[in-house]
Amino acid sequence: MTRRRELFRFAKNAVANVARGGASAIVALLLPPFLTRSMSREAFGAWSLVLQLAAYVGYFDFGIQTALGRFVAHSTERQDFDYRDRIVSTGFFLLAISGCIAFFGIVALVVVLPQIFHQIHGTLVRDVRVSLLLVGGSLALCLPASTFAAVFIGLQRNEIPALIISVPRLVGAALIAIVVHYGAGLPTMAVVTAVANVCAFLLQYAAYRGWTTSIRISFARVTWRIVRELIDYCFSLTVWGLGLLLVTGLDLAIVGFYRFGEVGYYSVAATLVTFFNGLFGALFGAMGSPTAVLHAREDGVGLGRMVATATRIGMLLMLVVGLPLIFGARKVLGLWVGSGYADHAAPLLQLLIAANIIRICVSPYIIAMISTGEQRRIIFVPLLEGVTNLVISVIAGYYLGALGVALGTLIGASVSIAGHILYTMHQSVAIRLNVIDYLRGSLLRPVACTIPLFLTAGIWTYFYRASPSWLSMLVEVVAGIMTFYLFWAVGLIPEERKALISRLGFK
Repeated sequence: MTRRRELFRFAKNAVANVARGGASAIVALLLPPFLTRSMSREAFGAWSLVLQLAAYVGYFDFGIQTALGRFVAHSTERQDFDYRDRIVSTGFFLLAISGCIAFFGIVALVVVLPQIFHQIHGTLVRDVRVSLLLVGGSLALCLPASTFAAVFIGLQRNEIPALIISVPRLVGAALIAIVVHYGAGLPTMAVVTAVANVCAFLLQYAAYRGWTTSIRISFARVTWRIVRELIDYCFSLTVWGLGLLLVTGLDLAIVGFYRFGEVGYYSVAATLVTFFNGLFGALFGAMGSPTAVLHAREDGVGLGRMVATATRIGMLLMLVVGLPLIFGARKVLGLWVGSGYADHAAPLLQLLIAANIIRICVSPYIIAMISTGEQRRIIFVPLLEGVTNLVISVIAGYYLGALGVALGTLIGASVSIAGHILYTMHQSVAIRLNVIDYLRGSLLRPVACTIPLFLTAGIWTYFYRASPSWLSMLVEVVAGIMTFYLFWAVGLIPEERKALISRLGFK
């Protein structure tokens, strides 16, 4: 396979992942403005809390989907098809067991919910309980479907699960908007969501049976040796998932515990951040199979080159998307969900976007380590970030409410990137990469391009805060143009500029 073909597959899978995330993005962008204007603040906050709590089911994946994608890509490259069938079959049955555990966890959470979130009004408690059981239960039932998506990802056919998962998600969101328009409550919304989840499961199974005729799942192929191998591989991913839970999964719960009235504000800010993370998670996630293939060829230099390039370009794209959200938070939220939410959610959005740019900028390196089987070397920093985030969020949340929880995320992210640079990046054996060059060329180089924007914004705000709004907007536009020019002239290397110009059809 030529380098051009590898790049094409990587780009195709990245686009497919983005398209898959695009369905979530459409739902995340179009549904909340309707719900915030059609539901009471308490009801919207309660629905947001239901979705957050139900999402805990995803952590019961224990990293098995990621592991299956990696093993399928690796074994397919080596043409070890018997091993591939055994690993897929074993992964499916492990996920089925995880789904059962997750279901009972949801039931237990439903039972103790009033004691945890004591500020929820009595009339909402029953609706939240029923909704959580429906949404969380359907996700638990569908957890084994991760196997089918993993198979397609391992075969570098990301576009198939992207299409299959997107359609039910979009249809479900449209139906939720319709039922809310006609006055339906949380249980009806939960029924629609649960049906959409089950339909996605059935479609994934049908696609798996139709497109992967050479791979068959059978209990007879399950072996204890493969179980132990998967558990060993997924241990580090599970620790990573625990760290992620402490970083992002408990935020709304902490806000709801201290100040349930602020859940809606935090939710709308977190929704945009989820869209942001989903977009770049999809882009970076496309590296999984190509890096596994390079590892199978023992191409450490190629791995290092891919990581460095993906980090630099990813950082540039994150700044392009994130800076307008930071500087225009109040305007964006006002247009999106209305000024009533914007005034309270704007500072939360600014803190959360900055925090997530910091914490996910090194994702290409982490994904490469996972794909090369070095995931045990990265478990320390995620736990450190998670514990830092949780402790700061709990303490600051007590005094500052939602703002304190967002501050905990920012401090945790700062600890995370410091830990990865000082510790994690010195642990890899398979990836040949100079950490100093990586820091200077892939991280600091894109950040340096934003200096004129921050200087201009800071000086103008301090000295000319009383200036006319049109003049302030003009200054912001000029500073933005300068920044984007630096992204182009400094952030990209000459070969990338030439390639991009050629792709756009210019000479």
